[in-house]
Amino acid sequence: MSPQSYGSGTIAAAPSPQVAAAYQYCEAVTGSQAKNFSYGIRLLPAPKRRAMSAIYALARRIDDIGDGGWSDERKFEELGRTRALLDEIREGTVEPEDTDPVKVALAHACSLFPIPLDSFDELIDGMEMDVRGTSYATFDELRHYCRCVAGTIGVLSLAVFGCTDPKRGAEYADTLGLALQLTNILRDVREDAGNGRLYLPAEDLAAFGCRPEGFGLAVPAAGRTASVSPASGEDFRGLILFEARRAQGYFDEGLKLLPMLDRRSRACVGAMAGIYHRVLERIVAEPEAVLHGRVSLPGWEKAYVALSGLVGGRSS
Repeated sequence: MSPQSYGSGTIAAAPSPQVAAAYQYCEAVTGSQAKNFSYGIRLLPAPKRRAMSAIYALARRIDDIGDGGWSDERKFEELGRTRALLDEIREGTVEPEDTDPVKVALAHACSLFPIPLDSFDELIDGMEMDVRGTSYATFDELRHYCRCVAGTIGVLSLAVFGCTDPKRGAEYADTLGLALQLTNILRDVREDAGNGRLYLPAEDLAAFGCRPEGFGLAVPAAGRTASVSPASGEDFRGLILFEARRAQGYFDEGLKLLPMLDRRSRACVGAMAGIYHRVLERIVAEPEAVLHGRVSLPGWEKAYVALSGLVGGRSS
């Protein structure tokens, strides 16, 4: 596969049938597993959309390994195999006939765009932190984790989108990824607690008088879908609003990326960020809702946000 420069204006040749089939697999994974993400990338031209689906498909594989039901030992083995996959792509040894469609699609995408594969290694680092059950004493520790699992996706995406100021753009993309991940953490706090994970920093819980048990960490498996309530004296609302304000600050900074992108890439990023920002607004309006389950948007509202981004307005 000879390098192309689609991002700088050259029209890439149509992929071979084997590569096209690999991309179709990745797009199917993205469409079924990444509702928010898929609304955004639908707005991109085909080569960029396919490349983004390949990036998502591998990121999803990494995430599924970390969240799957395997033993920790097996998870580390699978994550190691994924690092080896990245080495094959770096070495240029992936053939279109390879039986792993994600590997084939990503290798082809790397021939068209300057995708920094080291960012996937950082994503794997973050997933290994999850497997080890790492908790976070301070926000600085949590921020490092968020940058591994989300800031990296922003940097990978920027390589496909292109940017008028790559250095500053990468910083904004990283920051926007941090905003999205913090929103995810707030949105999923009940679900994560049911799986034995609490990402909110211990220093923040202490500042608002909250106990980890107040999020349902002590709820037995059979009752993990049940709602939980903070104990008397726990300022749960204040804690969530504090974290939401922090996420908003990162949105404000990260969205400075948008003017550096072309129109369709800007619409894509604006749609994804807009959907997450609306989720954050819902959480701010009713902080206690996250104790009862995941806060989400209906499909029609996600579609509206995506369409608004395409016609030029920020819809959050």
